[in-house]
Amino acid sequence: MILDRCFPREVKKVQENNIPLVICGGTVEYHGPHCSYGCDTLVAEGLVKKLAEKKEIMIAPTISYSPSSYAVGDSKSGTVHVREQAFENYVYYVFMSLLEAGFRNIYVVIHHQFEQESEMPMTLCYRMAAKRATMEYLEKTLGQGWWGSESYANYYEELEGANNPFGWIKVIPTMSTEVQNATGYDHAGKYECSILMSLYPDCVQLDRIDDIKHWFTESAREANSDLGDEMVAKSLEYLEKAIK
Repeated sequence: MILDRCFPREVKKVQENNIPLVICGGTVEYHGPHCSYGCDTLVAEGLVKKLAEKKEIMIAPTISYSPSSYAVGDSKSGTVHVREQAFENYVYYVFMSLLEAGFRNIYVVIHHQFEQESEMPMTLCYRMAAKRATMEYLEKTLGQGWWGSESYANYYEELEGANNPFGWIKVIPTMSTEVQNATGYDHAGKYECSILMSLYPDCVQLDRIDDIKHWFTESAREANSDLGDEMVAKSLEYLEKAIK
């Protein structure tokens, strides 16, 4: 199911059955002369679309413009960088709207700067916005002091269950640390080009790699679709378990 193409009947089904609503968190970022600007977005989207063939999920519109940073290219490189404060506020309003609509099983899937599942600015923006939205929604609907009320006396027993409000929105990587260790992870190099090549072959042009020299792109010469297929398979295995 794709949210943009659905109707109230499908939305109600997702909400009542706690079917995962999945948002791809992407970027528009320079990836050398041989790899498309939408690499991070496309990897997340490609994996989520394949996941939708294996299990029932609803795919929400992708959020592409984000805090990408100018770590690998300056402001003239084509990278689009949205400042963290503005971005966090933007996704906060997205999350508030989804919570108020009745969604309670939301996942944001990110490929950008998630090496070893590290906490980078974009990831932190999503997670902070998620906690802000959850806390404010609870206060808005249950009143101030909701957690201390007698009706929440069993709060700690339910932390691991479906009634845990702090599990309503989860921010996860496309590739867990375990998957990264089993295959590999980089920026516009052998591994990222391989997984993108597997998902969207036309978005990697290795014959252009010498147009601009970068240390981080040299290993891309070794990229291949067989490795990419393995990375996709392991990532899907992880996502199928992580998205419940």
